[in-house]
Amino acid sequence: MDFKPSTVVTELPGNYFNAMKAKIALYRSKGMDVIDLASGNPDQPTPQHIINALKEAIDKPENQGYPPFYGKTGTLEAIAAFYKREYSVELDPETEIAVFNGSGIGVTGIPQSLLNPGDILLTADPAYPAYHAAAALARARVHTIPVYEEEGFLPDYSTVPKEIARKVKLLMLNYPNNPTGAVATEEFFEKTLAFAAAYEFPVLNDFAYGAFGFDGYKPLSLLQQPGGKEYGVETYTASKTYNMAGWRFGFAAGNASIIAALKHYHTQAYSTVFGAVQDAAVAALLGPQEAVQELGKLYERRRDVLVSRLRDIGWDVAAPKGTFFAWFKVPEGYSGESFAGRLLDEAQVAVAQGGGFGAQGSNYIRLSLVNSEEKLNEAVDRIAAAGIFKRAVSAWGQEAKDA
Repeated sequence: MDFKPSTVVTELPGNYFNAMKAKIALYRSKGMDVIDLASGNPDQPTPQHIINALKEAIDKPENQGYPPFYGKTGTLEAIAAFYKREYSVELDPETEIAVFNGSGIGVTGIPQSLLNPGDILLTADPAYPAYHAAAALARARVHTIPVYEEEGFLPDYSTVPKEIARKVKLLMLNYPNNPTGAVATEEFFEKTLAFAAAYEFPVLNDFAYGAFGFDGYKPLSLLQQPGGKEYGVETYTASKTYNMAGWRFGFAAGNASIIAALKHYHTQAYSTVFGAVQDAAVAALLGPQEAVQELGKLYERRRDVLVSRLRDIGWDVAAPKGTFFAWFKVPEGYSGESFAGRLLDEAQVAVAQGGGFGAQGSNYIRLSLVNSEEKLNEAVDRIAAAGIFKRAVSAWGQEAKDA
């Protein structure tokens, strides 16, 4: 029998990142040595003290049965201590924190917990594709705010029509931002919370890259702003900060009513988080943080290498301010899709074409910094050897002559 999926499942967009992986695998199956700058899987190991904590925790009888539905007390207290240490934010462990298996569950679960069919989810364009999937699962509509490089890729709320703003039931942000590498300012968060207060809707900041700001910048938490907890909630993950991508541990913090709705939804849809992973997360959050600081410096060095080398071969790219992604405008005469195709076909360098993140990304590509400096240098060497930029410069010169 061939059974048909539900309408909700049928209308879900395809997984953009899975499609990228499949394309890279296809090229590699043909014997091509593809350098993958498209994926965002951290390449550094999990710090040893976290691994040791997991090994010890597995032997504990308390972790061999069902853990508490809302998380272990020690885990919740560790998250509260983490936010106090990093952002001077006071959190009630029982009412203002929820834990789950990876922050993706928070990103989809909060819209599920707050939105009704037909409600509007407001977000930026470009944005992480999962935000659109989250709206689809809730049968909500999406309204996007185009963001621009010259404005720091920050939404201008004055462009949202009032009739749309009155119907917004959730604003989803992501700073530091994937894919653009942009970071939030205090002024921007102040405007965000004022906008939310004016129309009485909640704000979710996907804070997955909260550990990574460059050039001396420490990323801001939405919750540390005045009124942050009144209107805001933040999702966080151990995947990026502590190189625990495969461990699947994330949490949300903020407004108690949002957290309560999410916890109620989570116990029905996802149940619990393995107790030993929670204990390892405690070791990550409360243990030595030097590895996190060194990781941020590593990504910054890689950013500097990539940007410098690309500029040397004639590509005038802008340096990202945070995350471990770089968002580059493609040369004139290309779309993000056509340029990504040329890089893959002629240089065997895979990048993510920006149109997968929204219409505003159609002239951009995203590259990841989760590759060694050697790989980044090799990727640029391949691009240079392919002569792509020589041809681009030649084409621009001909266009100028024709004009």
